[in-house]
Amino acid sequence: MKKIFLMFPGQGSQTVGMGKDFYDNCEASRNIIDKLDDKLKNVIFNGPEDELKNTKNAQPAIFAVSVAMFEALKSLIDLSKFEIVTAGHSLGEYSALAVSGCFSFEDGLKIVKARGQFIAEASSINPGLMAAIIGMKKEVVIDICKQASQFGVCEAVNFNSPGQIVISGTNNAISKAVEIAKKNGALKAVLLNVSGPFHSSLMKLASEKMKIELERYNFMKLKYPIITNCDAQITREVSVIKEKSVKQIYSPVLWDTSISNAIYSGFDTFIEIGPGRVLTGLMRRIDKNKKAMNIEKIANLETVIGELNK
Repeated sequence: MKKIFLMFPGQGSQTVGMGKDFYDNCEASRNIIDKLDDKLKNVIFNGPEDELKNTKNAQPAIFAVSVAMFEALKSLIDLSKFEIVTAGHSLGEYSALAVSGCFSFEDGLKIVKARGQFIAEASSINPGLMAAIIGMKKEVVIDICKQASQFGVCEAVNFNSPGQIVISGTNNAISKAVEIAKKNGALKAVLLNVSGPFHSSLMKLASEKMKIELERYNFMKLKYPIITNCDAQITREVSVIKEKSVKQIYSPVLWDTSISNAIYSGFDTFIEIGPGRVLTGLMRRIDKNKKAMNIEKIANLETVIGELNK
């Protein structure tokens, strides 16, 4: 049985017009996107880009479009023929949980909207920055964060691939860390265009609100196991999902370890479902010998289905 790993992108992958070809050509996708209100649907398909980039729109938009693209795939091939594990990068974890049957699309949309609101509120109370450090080993970046911590909060929060790590924290500390990284030979150290210090300890307030929010929902047995961001472990028991979803908000995204653990478990076909190709690109940095494909356009479906049917 072929072992396939489905991965779902996070915030930053959004583009105006994403999912429109699925909406126009696939009933399964259209049924998902039609569950959005007309205002959000219009922003997704027509912009403006600044409106789509706003966290309150970007998060439910990416979630909806990713699930819609998965539904298109599911409508064209019998996925029960494969052993499947899912994962998503940050926000994408909710797309992974939705397609795994943990909650309905409608509940997932409510949860994602609440999550975006809580993160925005926490970011206004505890403002900060994020920066990407390229071309440095994990241990070196962690040491730089320790040095910069005398100026405020500075934490390594996204371990995306070998040599690509994102840091997050208060303005002065992150600016100082960027300066130190450049002096110590980073290929690139750049501030990111985000609205807060995501995945850092400054997000604790958001996680506390999320814990209360999640108690309103009944999570169901997972159809597919998921590799969770906060610990990079394959998770099959739904009983721990809420706890991990709360922890995810203020914990690092262990993406490179998640992929490595999937490879160790025998998964060799990786499919990114959703807007953009960020995770497909990271996959090549982690292990270029593994097959990595993406579904962001309806034209990609034929390629992916052909590969899965081999």
